[in-house]
Amino acid sequence: MLYDAVADLNVVIDEYDLEQRESETSSGFTRTTTVVSLHGDGETGRGEDVTYENEAHHALKDASGDSPFALTGEFTIDTFSDRLSEIDLFHGDEPGQSVFRNYRRWAFESAALDLALKQAETNLAACLDREYDPVRFVVSTRLEEPPKGDRVVEWLERNPDLEFKLDPISDWTVETVERLAETKAVRVLDLKGQYHGTEVDQSADPELYELVINGFPDALIEDPELNDDTRPLFEGHENRVTWDYPIRGIETIEDLPWEPDWLNIKPSRFGSVQSVFDSIEYCMENGIEMYGGGQFELDVGREHLHALASLFYPDAPNDVAPKEYNKPEPSDGLPSSPLQPPSEPRGMEWN
Repeated sequence: MLYDAVADLNVVIDEYDLEQRESETSSGFTRTTTVVSLHGDGETGRGEDVTYENEAHHALKDASGDSPFALTGEFTIDTFSDRLSEIDLFHGDEPGQSVFRNYRRWAFESAALDLALKQAETNLAACLDREYDPVRFVVSTRLEEPPKGDRVVEWLERNPDLEFKLDPISDWTVETVERLAETKAVRVLDLKGQYHGTEVDQSADPELYELVINGFPDALIEDPELNDDTRPLFEGHENRVTWDYPIRGIETIEDLPWEPDWLNIKPSRFGSVQSVFDSIEYCMENGIEMYGGGQFELDVGREHLHALASLFYPDAPNDVAPKEYNKPEPSDGLPSSPLQPPSEPRGMEWN
């Protein structure tokens, strides 16, 4: 099993520190994340907390200064995970969404795995007896207002080989879809139908769903909201439907409306290293195709996305484009897909 390959890795933690990152995004909000650095035995392992509450990052930094987490000592990856399960990483505050607890836990667990691999003088690929392959990526972006597709066209003028993951909304028109379809560059369409009570909610819209299903016959369709009006639209298209927001472990995969052909793997949603690896292994054993997803990571978290995609789903339409693609305006001179693996990887680093 995948997790067995890392579970017994030893890790020594002498101290840790937290550092915030911040950037404006193409989706119109300021992204704040926290880089977790675990230090020990002359090495540093790093992870990234992608909680979508800027105030929660400030609170984490402030509270940890007065009441640091009990993270120092000698562990294995498995026993360190056990230790984390005993710690309230939100210092008594209740996060806005329960899944944010997974996001923060993944930051610490991935940092510990990075550190353990470095202390063992190895990397994730070698530890799992796999090889790093070049990573294909798509650019995830929302369209301008009103949505005409200008942003996609502008990106393609800079690099005609780019591919895209887009977020359809009810303001999309037939003309919008036709213009985007003509580019032949749209690979994934995220309907955001599984989000509730967030700023990115897109309620079930049968007209929009039908427009997208028919307008992009070869694209994957992510996270629809299924009800009496929308479920019939997907009959015969189930193999194109993929899931993201609900996926947090094997049980959530088994709870889907039907056995999926595709899933979006966002490691932060799973929380623990074991849950990530067990879920990836479950997909491999059950013939479920995977692609990687991102959360506007600003630092090392994006490297971890690249490392996992490189090992398990390198040729898929991975939503793991370099962070420069998340800037508010398109620019020139950015890395092209596929991203080449590092020549001398260490730990979970992939740069």
